[in-house]
Amino acid sequence: MLVEEYLTGQEVSIFAICDGREFVCLPAAQDHKRIGDNDLGKNTGGMGAYAPAPIITPKLFEEIKNRIIYPVISTLAKRNANFVGCLYAGLIITDEGPKVIEFNCRFGDPETQVILPVIRGDFLHLLHTAALGKIDKAAVEYNGGSSVCVVAASGGYPDSYKKGFEITGLDEHPADIIIYHAGTREANGKIFTDGGRVLGVTSVLTDFNLTLAKDKAYKALEKIKYDNIYYRKDIADKAFK
Repeated sequence: MLVEEYLTGQEVSIFAICDGREFVCLPAAQDHKRIGDNDLGKNTGGMGAYAPAPIITPKLFEEIKNRIIYPVISTLAKRNANFVGCLYAGLIITDEGPKVIEFNCRFGDPETQVILPVIRGDFLHLLHTAALGKIDKAAVEYNGGSSVCVVAASGGYPDSYKKGFEITGLDEHPADIIIYHAGTREANGKIFTDGGRVLGVTSVLTDFNLTLAKDKAYKALEKIKYDNIYYRKDIADKAFK
């Protein structure tokens, strides 16, 4: 029998790029795992995300670095098991402070889609210096912007679903929209659905305005058509509370 503490609060994702002893935390993002609006229904691989997450104040960000990320990295180093790469901390922000749900050794999806657009600098240089064991902490910084990613899925996901439907409207979006292909395939110059999570429609703003970022993402998504399209309508709403 496994007994676990029941954690109540909002989920937040923190990515720390580590060189084995030092690290750089990228802006906080919030994922939406449940299939339905208001976080109802089954868990999925992620139905959308936004960054930065306002729930992570500068004070709370420092607490996460000092109480969660640093102890993990330093303890591994003391055990000669230096971790080099992306430490992905899935957290719950409880009334008692941030607590860890899980760690992963990778970038998260769809959080990465909204984190990369809100940093400036040389991201490749950050990764390269981390791999060399001398991370350049000044390589990147938050650019003051905001981003919202809404996942367009196949109806029925995360259970059984049909695929092979033609997708239209992919070219009808402005320059501040990025469309990430997740479950698609190309045939005869056309794009078809080929998975449960099909597209990540992502807005990119140069200023912090999550209301506008959400609006832009959904307006772009409205132009994309395929049979049995499904997506949540409330991505980023938690930020407005």
